[in-house]
Amino acid sequence: MDIATVIGLVGVLGLIFWAMDSAAGIGAFIDPASVVIVFGGSIAALLMRSTLPEFINAWAKVLMKTILNSNEDPGQLIEQIVSMANISRRDGVIALEGQMGEISNPFLQTAIGMVVDGTDADTIEAKLNNDIELMAHRHGEASGVFKSWKDIAPAMGMIGTLIGLVAMLSGMDDPKAIGAGMAAALLTTLYGALIANVVFLPMADKLGARTAEETLLKTMIIQGVMSIQSGDNPRNVESKLLTFLPPSVRLTQQVRREAA
Repeated sequence: MDIATVIGLVGVLGLIFWAMDSAAGIGAFIDPASVVIVFGGSIAALLMRSTLPEFINAWAKVLMKTILNSNEDPGQLIEQIVSMANISRRDGVIALEGQMGEISNPFLQTAIGMVVDGTDADTIEAKLNNDIELMAHRHGEASGVFKSWKDIAPAMGMIGTLIGLVAMLSGMDDPKAIGAGMAAALLTTLYGALIANVVFLPMADKLGARTAEETLLKTMIIQGVMSIQSGDNPRNVESKLLTFLPPSVRLTQQVRREAA
């Protein structure tokens, strides 16, 4: 689980609810009609923009990639790839078949499986790169849904505000109702701004960051697997893969290897 996402979401919602409660009480900020206009209206408009599978897939991707997924340690992956490079160098690539059960990363497992099967280098690289492109495409669709929602929600909030203002102005003969009517009208703008900037935009950005991380990790795996397939020296394999790490992490990884 991504603790940063959970802490950030709970923290910002907690601060907003605290401010609401301190200002006029939570009840003053609850208006069923505004909720229906902003949430229901934005969902309906979003479904016009995308297909139902895209909409459902967006929720699944955001949930999995921004909240439930934990970051995979690239250092451990490098150690595993280098270990397999040693085995391949000493006993041949067919010996890697016995290591398949110890590989937890599905992408790496697929790549090593093709090496063990004797698939040629061009086919392996093409298949793995195609996998990355399709992953980026799926994530891009999901991120696009939430970015559209970020644009639609404030617009629906403004529409709700205009409806509320029209209703308020039509009842100007009752001065006591003006304040309440104005408050209700402004709530739709508040709802739209909240869900756009507190939920949808951060989630879309986090999914984009996850996509970049996963792309880099899979590119590193391709580099390592292709080196194994070509019979590179394990030290050269490690040197290539360490370039994918930030300099500070790279140094830590080298110190850990030397200590071992």
